Amino acid sequence: MARVPAAVQHVLAEVMNPIHNAPRALIHRHRTRRTPAAVELALRPRPRSTPWTRAAGLVSVVLLGAWLGLLVVGDVRVPVGPMDTTMTLRPSVSGGTKINVSPLGALRLDSHVAPVRLDVNVDQLDPDRAAALVDHPERLSGLQDEVARDVGRGTLDLAVRSCVAVVTGATALGLAVYRRPRRALAAGGLALTLLVASGGTAYATWNPDSVLEPKFSGLLSSAPSLVGDARSIVTEFDVYQKELARLVTNVTKLYDATSTLPAYQPDPTTIRVLHVSDIHLNPASWKIIASLVEQYRVNVIVDSGDTMDHGTAAENGFLDPIEDLGAPYVWVRGNHDSRVTQKYLQGLENVHVLDDGRARTVAGLRFAGIGDPQYTPDRSKPDGAEASQELAGARLASALRDQRAAGTPVDIAVAHEPSAAREVDGEVPLVLAGHLHREDMEVMEYGTRLRIEGSTGGSGLRAVEGEYPDPIQASILYFDRDSRRLQAWDEIELGGLGLTTAEVSRHLPKENQPGATPSPTGSGPSATGSTPAPTAPSPTSP
Repeated sequence: MARVPAAVQHVLAEVMNPIHNAPRALIHRHRTRRTPAAVELALRPRPRSTPWTRAAGLVSVVLLGAWLGLLVVGDVRVPVGPMDTTMTLRPSVSGGTKINVSPLGALRLDSHVAPVRLDVNVDQLDPDRAAALVDHPERLSGLQDEVARDVGRGTLDLAVRSCVAVVTGATALGLAVYRRPRRALAAGGLALTLLVASGGTAYATWNPDSVLEPKFSGLLSSAPSLVGDARSIVTEFDVYQKELARLVTNVTKLYDATSTLPAYQPDPTTIRVLHVSDIHLNPASWKIIASLVEQYRVNVIVDSGDTMDHGTAAENGFLDPIEDLGAPYVWVRGNHDSRVTQKYLQGLENVHVLDDGRARTVAGLRFAGIGDPQYTPDRSKPDGAEASQELAGARLASALRDQRAAGTPVDIAVAHEPSAAREVDGEVPLVLAGHLHREDMEVMEYGTRLRIEGSTGGSGLRAVEGEYPDPIQASILYFDRDSRRLQAWDEIELGGLGLTTAEVSRHLPKENQPGATPSPTGSGPSATGSTPAPTAPSPTSP
């Protein structure tokens, strides 16, 4: 092959090299080419964060982490005397102390000025600790000191846990945000410093006289008118202390009284109905009802209204124990129960709300009822109230006639006020009512038996208004499963606040009595009289 002269090779190389390197040059030019705006941005100096910006960011991280830490592990369960409480520290602008007493409401004390607020939730009464006070009344004299020690221990425990929660939360969030251990430790240290400063501020601004001017909310807003001026409570604290210590034990005494009631042992097929009424927001009633359900093996509970006192949404949590009473709950609206109350009850399990004459079959018995046409939580009686009750009763009677014509007759009608219940005379064998806060039974002109129940709440929160406490009353009604007719009833009466008496009396309908004289029944009390249940000696009535 002919040899190419060196001069020719040099010329070819000069021509081919630009062609060979063109793609690489194009790529390099594309990568390095920038728009004027990009060049200007690249040449502009980057802004540097100022110390104030960094400090603000750190404080934000610390506050958020501290708040999350308090939410996760900031609660402390504290037994205070016979009560179970929960103490919590919450971030706040104004500070102070908030005491929640569900479902009655809350009270707020301007106890201190600091960026943290102390929340105290009164959860429940511990029956065992309250029973210990009943068994050892000498402990009542030291109840104040015991409560003070419990509060002190709880506050100290809350302070320690809050420190741990705040520091841990701020440190963890600082580590997650900055990813630098030094910054995370700085966040934790700042959180601890802020907490100590808050505690010092609260201590320096502590105002023990704040109890003289509490701010009430919810149902407790009427508390000053019920318990008197707060200053008198302080000046006469010894008297109030003794009363409070005694009242604390009353609920347990009522539980004990129901546990000693003599239980009737009828035919195993008998349907047992517990009739209650006018609970009026007394929390002791639920334990008493549950005790009666268990002892008498109750098949269904009938509540003829006024379960609430004001019918507000704030009271609705009071109704939650109904789901755990151990028997179906049949309910009609009273004049202290609102539509809000009725709607809430309709959402609870095992509750059967009666209204507008609609019938329900529960535990083998057919019920129909109508809600009270009046809503008077202020205890007033507007003009035309009696006529409205009679009209409601007439509507219920019409519904009962329709049920009977359809071949599904009602066994028990329920209305709150007796004036409404009387309108169904002749349309049903038995009608249940309440409202009067006293027991009564009568057979009306056309053969319907009217049973009026007393107050199962001892007239509720208003029980302390009179000189003597109102009794707590309920009834056990026994029905034959085949005929679904009333066979007998027990009237149960417990002493009200401060009393431990319990009494049960057995009664028979006239048609069930042999001849004209009632006869004693089984192991229960006599048919015509009453037998007190064995209880502890009663203290002096208030």
